[in-house]
Amino acid sequence: MKSQSTVKTKRTINDFGIDFLGKRKFAAIVSGTALVICLLSILFRGFDFGLDFTGGTVIELGYQEPVELSEIHQSLESQGFPGTTIQYFGSNRDILIRLAPQEEKDSSKQSDRVFRILSQEAKGQVELRRVEFVGPQVGEELREQGGLAVLFSLIGILIYVALRFEWRFAVGAVVALVHDVLFTVGIFSIFQIQFDLTVLAAVLAVIGYSLNDTIVIFDRIRENFRRMRKGTVMEITNNSINQTLSRTIVTSGTTLLVLFALYLFGGEAISGFSLALIVGIFVGTYSTIYVATAIVIWLGLTKADLLPVPVKKEGAELDSMP
Repeated sequence: MKSQSTVKTKRTINDFGIDFLGKRKFAAIVSGTALVICLLSILFRGFDFGLDFTGGTVIELGYQEPVELSEIHQSLESQGFPGTTIQYFGSNRDILIRLAPQEEKDSSKQSDRVFRILSQEAKGQVELRRVEFVGPQVGEELREQGGLAVLFSLIGILIYVALRFEWRFAVGAVVALVHDVLFTVGIFSIFQIQFDLTVLAAVLAVIGYSLNDTIVIFDRIRENFRRMRKGTVMEITNNSINQTLSRTIVTSGTTLLVLFALYLFGGEAISGFSLALIVGIFVGTYSTIYVATAIVIWLGLTKADLLPVPVKKEGAELDSMP
């Protein structure tokens, strides 16, 4: 009786008993539908690229008194600056202005003109804190290099997981990461949220975060395949996911608390970065179970694939020689 109660307590702590993989077909339909929507939006709507990728001028101004963004926007449009992006940069007295590049116009003269217009219409003194110029050619290079960074990271992950585990795990991990990246950037395309270098950095961080969660589950699957002689592949995999679920909930939950605080109180400067991480962590936690692990099962994983290879002893080989 004592041993039975011990086993029961151990199961309650380490195993939630949820049949995750039993819902893998429904999850595949949901993931496929979401990815089709994201891909269509990326192909036909594209992205609202920030000045990091398109080029242009960034002007940071400091006002003595709080100012309304609508008034600044109206003043600049009436003076021949259409399509200008204006946002608060911390408080309602700190303003960040992004001017789209205009052909045959000097960027330095444009920034000086904007400063003069707003200084004349302001109630108090206006401080010019910084001006940054990004050429269209530089923006195009950044866009290409950012895409290559994502591609090379996926190739490196494919090689790493294949060497550490088995090729089926590598395929599952990379497909899950591609799923996470497409879904995250697809959200920015669907809602036309500005996509800049900070968002690209968040996408790369999502790849690393999602891979870490995937490796933890894969490692537990490999351990249980060698330890649990009874049970089907589906049962052992489900047990492995349940055993790591508490770790996943705690890690993702604490990270999301910080990210929600950054998104709500961090200001516009890091809103895109924090939003991309929030979306990425949610979808990354989901894809670890219903994409990466489900693909490993679909590719025909067996117990023999993860059993340790028997090592022949040198003495045994000598004894067997005539």
